Amino acid sequence: MEVPFFSTLRQHQAISEKLEVAFAGFLQKGIFILGDDVSLFEAAFARFHQMPYCTSVANGMDAIFIALKSLNIGKGDEVLVPSHTCFATWLSVSRTGATPVPVEVNPFDFTMDVSRLEAAGTSRTKAIVPVHLYGHPCAMPTMMAIAKKRNWSVVEDNAQSHGATCHQKLTGSWGDLSATSFYPTKNLGAWGDGGAILSRSDSDYQFHQAFRNYGSVQKDIHLMQGVNSRLDELQAAILQIKLPYLSQWNNRRVANANLYHQQLKGVGDLILPSLGNENFHPVFHLYVVQTAYRDHLKEFLGKQGIGTAIHYPTPIHLQAAYRDLGYAEGSLPIAERLSKTVLSLPVWPELEPREVESVCEAIRTFFDRHL
Repeated sequence: MEVPFFSTLRQHQAISEKLEVAFAGFLQKGIFILGDDVSLFEAAFARFHQMPYCTSVANGMDAIFIALKSLNIGKGDEVLVPSHTCFATWLSVSRTGATPVPVEVNPFDFTMDVSRLEAAGTSRTKAIVPVHLYGHPCAMPTMMAIAKKRNWSVVEDNAQSHGATCHQKLTGSWGDLSATSFYPTKNLGAWGDGGAILSRSDSDYQFHQAFRNYGSVQKDIHLMQGVNSRLDELQAAILQIKLPYLSQWNNRRVANANLYHQQLKGVGDLILPSLGNENFHPVFHLYVVQTAYRDHLKEFLGKQGIGTAIHYPTPIHLQAAYRDLGYAEGSLPIAERLSKTVLSLPVWPELEPREVESVCEAIRTFFDRHL
């Protein structure tokens, strides 16, 4: 049975009437940038997280960058980031002029290992960017306590964990600020790029609102040298429609993850991701297994018509773009091992149980033949 790694076709078909109404309204109004739909979505997204303010931007990387800028982070500063994450997390820090300092992750839920945080900090450390990776929430109570003790700011990267909770509190609502992405593959995805910043203080919010729009909140009056980073009206209208479905879609992702666990436990050398516990509720943006046979398994599944992906095949500290930081192979062994062993399986919410079972059957067949 062919199973694509990801598809929005079934999701969009299910809500097609609402999407068509939104698109027709978008055409009729003829307002494309910073109109009512952007304001309405920002208010709804802030309410969802029980945060006072939301500023939408063009993408998730801009969201992290602008959040850090509002904290006056720049040249000479250091920001703690996970060793295993999307390249955009590090790049957002570098874009401010600050230096990203990697902290190894917990290999079972892929989030920053809080036991390593304090040792990674220096007198130049100004902030932490915890990434709720693959849908798994970070250990935020411990992280916030350390940040308070060391006077570090916390900017959550919540691009992969819309709706996840830690100690009954949503990810994206713990830090001083949080940044997210609405790239189409995300749990809450638009029809293109998009992002947002959640904030607690009015001063941060006012900065974000101006900085995303050339440094202006009033036409031709520029308070600062900002950027052009704005969510368009069509994406905002689509996200408004999708937001009420997020919990339902997340529940389906979790059900798929549970089915994978039931079917793959004890198979080959597979290490399965954490399902969480009473205090940590992941939402499985990705279902990521680990195996020493990763590349062979990926090839085998591909021949069966089963889509998979690798997140992320080259550790950031070994990328040419960060050669100047001086890391060599062996510097961050957990990140390096994960880059060679992780494989993401299909987990999108509209997958049917028989499709998940088909993936599991193919994986069992692979290990029966190779071990």
